Amino acid sequence: MALSSEGMRLRRRLRGGPMTEINVAPFVDVMLVLVVIFMIAAPLLTVGVPVDLPKAAVNPLNEDKEPLIITLDAEGRIYLQESEVEANVLIPRLVAVSEANPDLRVFVRGDRAINYGRVMEVMGMVSEAGFAKVALIAEVPIPKSRDQ
Repeated sequence: MALSSEGMRLRRRLRGGPMTEINVAPFVDVMLVLVVIFMIAAPLLTVGVPVDLPKAAVNPLNEDKEPLIITLDAEGRIYLQESEVEANVLIPRLVAVSEANPDLRVFVRGDRAINYGRVMEVMGMVSEAGFAKVALIAEVPIPKSRDQ
């Protein structure tokens, strides 16, 4: 009288023995759903404030820590990271950040249509708040081929 492997499993389960099989199908399903969600969400997280940056031939900076980014759009509005702030509120917010991390690098992004004086005004606010590492961000121009 030979018992099949299914019969042995059933007998062990009825006796309260440990179950040695793990069903990984639900785990795989959840992981695939998470992969799809992250594939869709990742590009949306890097959009930020849309700005038409000026072009300049510079070497890119290699930074370990994420910098603080201040953006000036074409209408002259100021954004701290991605939230809009008024000019009179910018310095107190920057002072609070500089007290927590005085070595933080600040990048200023200005739309090419914005007045240069306005960019310098914002950079003055940044230095007044206590930041020493301030840089301007520009787009790297696309090299033109000899045919054009």
